[in-house]
Parts: sequence; structure tokens; C-alpha cells
Amino acid sequence: MGLRMDDLHAPTVASGPTSQGIADGVQPERSLQELIAQKESLEAELSALGSVLDSHHVDMSTSLTTPDGFPRSDIDVAQIRTTRARIIRLKNDHKAIMKSLEEAVHKRFATGKPGEQTPTQSLQDTSSASAAAVPAPAVEPPFARVNSVVPGSPAEQAGMQAGDKVTKFGWVNWINHERLGKVAQVVQQNENHIILVKVQRQSEGAASSSHELRLTPRRDWGGRGLLGCHLLPL
Repeated sequence: MGLRMDDLHAPTVASGPTSQGIADGVQPERSLQELIAQKESLEAELSALGSVLDSHHVDMSTSLTTPDGFPRSDIDVAQIRTTRARIIRLKNDHKAIMKSLEEAVHKRFATGKPGEQTPTQSLQDTSSASAAAVPAPAVEPPFARVNSVVPGSPAEQAGMQAGDKVTKFGWVNWINHERLGKVAQVVQQNENHIILVKVQRQSEGAASSSHELRLTPRRDWGGRGLLGCHLLPL
């Protein structure tokens, strides 16, 4: 028995502000460089949110209900709905920022302000961004360092090592981790579910390498906490 939710898979608007108020219009006095930086920030968060959906093996249209119309028990329905709603809002923000970028480029071309990007360069940047499918940065900067890993813990079983530098933890990255507060949130929301974690690892005498780990927080591993590792913010 349970509450029937026929429209459970339909995203709803999440509470909280959008990214820097873009939906209300971008201030015209912002420079081209500021607009590009804001665009890249949006794209990074969209990429991180996409990783949340990937971790549940769903996309923006996957049904969250059973054939009988009840919530699926094999996924975190609430988290997916919130993530989908955030993605919708950020995509609208991204569309607005791209429009403002195009206007700024045309304005730059008309005024010919010195000391800025040339109109040709700016147009190429904007056109390339419009054609791209909101890609993640090629190399994301790390935001946390693994200080220690407990033997036999979920962290060790996932392949995490002391000294690893974390570049992505589920949907959390260097932009939105909030002094690792969001990492704790992801862990609590994904107990007994796989979290994709990306780390940079420095081997002795070699360049650093990137690794993608599949970390499953759980309580029954025989130690304290859900992970068995200690992270420090960078």
C-alpha cells in the first residue's frame, strides 16, 4: 500500500535561488569576460547535476513510477526530481546568458572598445558554446584532499588512497562544495547507492593521473561513518 503519484516523474521547481539571478535578466553593464565566466560556471554545474542522474541510471525523461503508478523503490525519487528541476532552471539561465553574450558581442563590434577580445574572437567563442552540448571543463580543479583511508572501509574498497585530490564527488565540484558541506549532503542522500567520484593521483616520479571511483556509502562495514576516509578542503 502507498500513496499513488501519477505525475511523480514530472519535475517540479526546486526551492532556492537560480544561478545569480540570470532568469531575471543579465545586467547590461557586465563585461564580455564576466558573461563568459558566468556561462562556464553554469555549464560546470549542469555537468555535475548530469552526473547525479547518471549515478541513478536515469535521464530527464525516465519514468520514476512503476507501471501501477507508484514511486519506484530502486532509486532516490526525491533527489532525481529536485535535480531535474534544477537542470531545467539552469538550462533556462544558460539560454539567457548565451543571448546576452551574443548581444554583448554585437555591441562590442559596434563600439570597437579597445583592450577587449576582438569581435571575431568573441563571436567564435559564443558560436562554439552555442553548438556545444554544455560540456564539462577538460580538467576540473580539485577541491579536497584525502587525508586518510581506513582499511576495509567503503572508501578503500572503491580504490581511494590517501593523497588523492578530489575533483568531483557526485554532483559536487570545486564551484559548489561549500567547504565540503555538500559532500556530506551527497553521502547522506546516497547511502547504499553508488557515487561517482573523480580524483587526481600523484605517483612518485610520474605525472598525476585521473581516476573515476565508484563509492558506495554504507554503515555495515565495521567502522565509523559511511565512508571510512577523512577529507580536507583545499
